[in-house]
Amino acid sequence: MNGVTLTLRVLHHGEKHLAGRLTSVAERHRTEHEVHHVALDLADWSRAHVQCLADTADRYGLDLGPSSTAPLPHLLSTLREKASEAVVHRPEPGLLLLRDLRELHLTATENSLHWEMLAQAAQATEDDGLLELASACHPETLRQMRWTNTMIKNLAPQILTSHL
Repeated sequence: MNGVTLTLRVLHHGEKHLAGRLTSVAERHRTEHEVHHVALDLADWSRAHVQCLADTADRYGLDLGPSSTAPLPHLLSTLREKASEAVVHRPEPGLLLLRDLRELHLTATENSLHWEMLAQAAQATEDDGLLELASACHPETLRQMRWTNTMIKNLAPQILTSHL
C-alpha cells in the first residue's frame, strides 16, 4: 500500500467517523436547534466526502467497502430523541455540548490535515483527479472546523462562567 492509498483509507475512515459523530451530536443536542440542524447538514457533507473517496479509491485499486454512513434507522431515532430530552435535564448539558463541539473540531481538524496531505501528493504526482477531489472536499471540512470553533467561542464564556 502506498502513501496515497493509505491517506485515502485514513481519510475515508475519518470522514465516516465525523459523519457519525455529527449525527450523534445533532440528536443528543436536539433542543439546541442551531446545533441540531447545522450538525445534520455538516454530516451530509462528510457522507458525500465518504462516497467521493470510495469512488476515487477504486481508481487506485483500493476497495473501501460499503460507503454507508446513513443515520440509524427510524426505529432508533425515537430512542435517541428520548436520550436527548434526558440530557436537557442533566445538571451540565452545556459542558456536554462544549465537549462534543471540541471533539467534533478535533476530528474535523484531523480530516483537514489529511485533505491537505492528499492535495500535496496530488500536486507532486500531477494527479488532476486527486487534486480535484481534495479541492472540492477540503473547503467543506474547513467550514466544519470554523463552525465548531465559532460555536465554542460563542458558548464557552457563558457555559464556563455560569456556575461561578
